[in-house]
Amino acid sequence: MQYIPPNNLRGHDLAPLLAARGLPADWLQVNDFDPHSPQNVARHTYSEVAALVPFHYRSAAPTLPELREWIDVLVAAAKEAQAARNAPMATVLHGPSLLLLGRVGTGKTYESYGAMRELAVTGVRAQWHVTTAADLYAALRPRHGIDSEAEFRTYRDAPLLLVDDLGAGGKPSEFTEEVNFRLINYRYERQLPTLFTSNADADQLRDRLGDRVTSRLREMCQRVAVKGTDRRRSAA
Repeated sequence: MQYIPPNNLRGHDLAPLLAARGLPADWLQVNDFDPHSPQNVARHTYSEVAALVPFHYRSAAPTLPELREWIDVLVAAAKEAQAARNAPMATVLHGPSLLLLGRVGTGKTYESYGAMRELAVTGVRAQWHVTTAADLYAALRPRHGIDSEAEFRTYRDAPLLLVDDLGAGGKPSEFTEEVNFRLINYRYERQLPTLFTSNADADQLRDRLGDRVTSRLREMCQRVAVKGTDRRRSAA
């Protein structure tokens, strides 16, 4: 892994994330020049995550206890796998998934990006791929000059995947139903950690995704209810 200097993360609001992990505010400033040290892994991982987080969510931090518990489980599993393989660093390879359910504007996307940012500063390698469900379908629609199967594999094989707004398009078409099933079944069978958000309730999810997909989501994901009013409307 490439060595990342501590000053590369100046200007980022990392103190709340570090405090949530019980780490001092200057933890990432430790400079031992070891490319596999927890601090360097965190700097490297956070630099990658910061490039994926939209500007609107640049200071996001998770508030839901279920998200913090999920991070703890992923970190523990990565460290256990590191010890078993005698690997130079801990890497998230397998683990449980989460499904955040709530009405529009309750903060599901904010919580998701906050979880990505907090996991990034734990010193465990976490490689994410991020998409909305609508963007996923658009990226995979057959079109000239694009290998749709190769594109699909980037989502399918991502060590960690965020799919925002799952089921937002109403009843699935034959195409979107196939994409949903292939993606979710593959990650379900291999226990690849996936973070889903949806503004559909449990009954709506079944109508929008179908029984096969909903059944797998129920088994692979812990469901987390995100409650509250529409924050965007309140801000306006």
